[in-house]
Amino acid sequence: MEIKERQEELTVSIRTTVSLQKLPDTLTEIYGELMEYLQRREAAMQGPPFVLYHNQDMEALDVEAGFPVGQVLPDEGRVRAGRLPGGRVLSAVHTGPYTTLEKTYQPLMAHIEEKGLAVTPWMYELYLNCPDETPQEELQTEICFPLAGDSPT
Repeated sequence: MEIKERQEELTVSIRTTVSLQKLPDTLTEIYGELMEYLQRREAAMQGPPFVLYHNQDMEALDVEAGFPVGQVLPDEGRVRAGRLPGGRVLSAVHTGPYTTLEKTYQPLMAHIEEKGLAVTPWMYELYLNCPDETPQEELQTEICFPLAGDSPT
């Protein structure tokens, strides 16, 4: 786990509300829709896919799933152009199945509380490799909690 600086990234994304149970299927649908959009625009992903969590309500997660892109692209249907904000984040990389992310979240949350870090009300995950091409035990997910204001380190 580390505090690091992340650069702002241009994105395309789709925002929706979904239960934790239905999140995997919803993300598959969203990423497929976004890939079709990028193909129509002759644009490409410029980094790993992400999910930004606007809340932590497991029955009604307010999520924004998308891809970083190299240019501002137009809105179309559910697809929105946006930005993944830059700034300091508390970050940790989880290795293993998505179903075991809690093993990395718990120490991150404890560290936030222990150190009195002020974090934004939202956070995000970056999916560093593809579940279609990577064994479950080797999947890597970077979890990022953006720091708010002047948090102690």
